[in-house]
Amino acid sequence: MIEWILFFSLFFLALSILAIIYRLVVGPTAPGRVQALEALGINLIAGVAIFSVWLRSTAFFEVILLFGILSFIGTVALTRYIERGIVIERKQSD
Repeated sequence: MIEWILFFSLFFLALSILAIIYRLVVGPTAPGRVQALEALGINLIAGVAIFSVWLRSTAFFEVILLFGILSFIGTVALTRYIERGIVIERKQSD
């Protein structure tokens, strides 16, 4: 029974990822695309977690942490780029 629940949750998660990819490509504004990218990262983390439960393995915990960290850093970098036009500020010395 639990295998069917995990299978259907992965199926519907895959459908939501497809909808998010559509929003990422077609999104009308840049902040909307950044938000879609953040949602994509969250759904990928959820997908790996569900897959890990399905396989009854703890080997994917590092992958989940890596996706979380990369998703956060990517969101911050894209937001700073949209806001200021640069990602890393360098101090000008005279």
